[in-house]
Amino acid sequence: MKTRIACLFLCLAVAPPLTANAADSVTPPAAKPSLTVTVETPRTAALSLKLAARGNLMAWQEAIVGAEANGLRLAKVNVNVGDVVKRGQVLAEFSAEMVAAELAQTQAQLAEAEAEAANAVANGDRARGLRASGALTAQLINQYLTAEQTAKARVEAHRAAERVQKFRLAQTHVLAPDSGVISARTATVGAVVPAGMELFRLIRQSRLEWRAEMTAAEMARVKTGAVATVMTPAGAAVQGKVRMVAPTVDAQTRTGLVYVDLPVHAELKAGMFVSGEFDVGSASALLVSPQSVVVRDGFNYVFRIGADNKVTQLKVTIGRRSDGKIEVVGGLPADATIVMTGAGFLNDGDTVKVVAAPTAKVAP
Repeated sequence: MKTRIACLFLCLAVAPPLTANAADSVTPPAAKPSLTVTVETPRTAALSLKLAARGNLMAWQEAIVGAEANGLRLAKVNVNVGDVVKRGQVLAEFSAEMVAAELAQTQAQLAEAEAEAANAVANGDRARGLRASGALTAQLINQYLTAEQTAKARVEAHRAAERVQKFRLAQTHVLAPDSGVISARTATVGAVVPAGMELFRLIRQSRLEWRAEMTAAEMARVKTGAVATVMTPAGAAVQGKVRMVAPTVDAQTRTGLVYVDLPVHAELKAGMFVSGEFDVGSASALLVSPQSVVVRDGFNYVFRIGADNKVTQLKVTIGRRSDGKIEVVGGLPADATIVMTGAGFLNDGDTVKVVAAPTAKVAP
């Protein structure tokens, strides 16, 4: 044991001490890049402002087509629900035999009255011609003149009755009051319906409107004529224009309606509940590529490149998406350089190698 201790002290005595210059010459090895990445700088651009809303699709105006004739049998129905009709088109027909017979009777009575009136006019003319001669008494002359006026009045009464019967005959044809699409039908062949009974409902000009439900603050930002986009159940976008903003707000729900005129579209049906958005202007926004944003634990992050190619993880708040870009609302300086390709594989403090992004090849 004593021999081993002596050897140890001897070795320490023989070994030369380290100088200060030798210690300073030892440097740690450079950090090896963990990933090759491409970078980008956020772009500032004007981004349109949108307001999302939901609401019902309703008919712009719905016309009720009813029966004007009273007590007639419905003989024919020419249209059904979903049919597109034009103004003045015959939708249904009532049995016209009785009305035609009454019209013929009235015309016969009119002819008889006109014949009697012609005779009365002739007698009146003769009476007026003999008044100066004294061949007829004043009382008899007055009788002839009165009979003439009565006969003329009777003719006018029968003519009025003829017009009524012709009008009733025209009412046996139910006409479309406007162009549009039939939305409901209650007419049944063979039914005897009273006057005023509803037979059809018609969406005028096939026009629909979106009645979007919005809060009072949102309604204040929407102006008449603004562009609105409605999404169909199949995912198609249909653009319309704001026709009117309701002047009142519901006291229970605290929401109001914004009326949007929509063009005719095969996928839009009255009664649907759809979503959409309103274009209410534009504002400056900070935009980055979607691959630059990494989602971890429910939060959004980007990686900022430092001077030594080390990355710093920054927590950011994102907003809207537009034209393949994502808006960064907060947490990112506008002049920062961030990792684009490969960001999802990095951690805070990693060292990276930056390369230029590949350029897209143009097809010959």
